[in-house]
Amino acid sequence: MPFAVLPALLPDIHNVYDIYFSSFTADTMGSLMVKILFPSGITPEFREQHTAGTLAYLHQSRFQYTWKCVDMETGEIVGMALGDIYLHERSEEERRDHGVPWLTGEDRERAERILGPLHEVRERLWGGHKYIYVHVVGVDPKNQGRKAGAALVQWGSDLCDHAGIPIYFESSPSTVKLYEKMGWHRLPESIVHKAADLGVDEDIEVPLMVKFPTYAGKITFDEYKAQGYPIFSR
Repeated sequence: MPFAVLPALLPDIHNVYDIYFSSFTADTMGSLMVKILFPSGITPEFREQHTAGTLAYLHQSRFQYTWKCVDMETGEIVGMALGDIYLHERSEEERRDHGVPWLTGEDRERAERILGPLHEVRERLWGGHKYIYVHVVGVDPKNQGRKAGAALVQWGSDLCDHAGIPIYFESSPSTVKLYEKMGWHRLPESIVHKAADLGVDEDIEVPLMVKFPTYAGKITFDEYKAQGYPIFSR
C-alpha cells in the first residue's frame, strides 16, 4: 500500500504522539526509555498535558520538525518521525543540555544518566555544525511489517540528499539492520547504557548511525570532519 511522509499539522500532534508512545512500548529499548522518562505512566491526563506542552513548544521552536507517515488508501497516520534540522551554526549556549526538567530527585538523576551521554557524543561529533538529528522514528505496532518504517527512513535519506548535510540517528538495537540496509553507516563508537540504570540484567549498546548525501561518495565521518564539515552539492 502507498505511504506518504508529510509534515504533521498542529491538529495531528495528539495522534502523532499516539504512534510515538505505542511504538516505543512495542520495542524493548523504547519501552525502557518510556518508563525512565515518564515514570508516572502514560495516563489520559498525562497525554493531555503532553499534547499541550508539545504544541506550545512547536509554536516557538526554530529547528524541530514533526512528520507523519500516512496510509494513502485510508488516510490513517501509521508512523511518525521527529527531527532537528540545524540549518545554521549554533553557539555553545544554544547547544546547552537542559537535562530532564519535568522530573525531580532520583527519577531525574536516572534519566539524565541515560540521556546525558547521548548529548555529550552529539556535541563531540557535531558541535555547532549543520546536520540533521533524528530523535525518533516510530510505526504503529499494528502497522509494522508494511514498510511504513522504510518509507520514513527513505524520507530521511532523501532529506539528507536535498539539504546536502548529513543525517544522524541513535538507533534502537532492533532497527539498526534496517538503516544499514538502506545505506546508513554505523559509526565505530557507540553508547552503552548501564544495566543498573535501565533496570535490566545486561548493558544495552546504542548503535550510532549516519548517512551522507548519496552524491558525496564513500566518505567516512573522520574524513568528513577533516574536511571541515562541508555542505555537499550535486
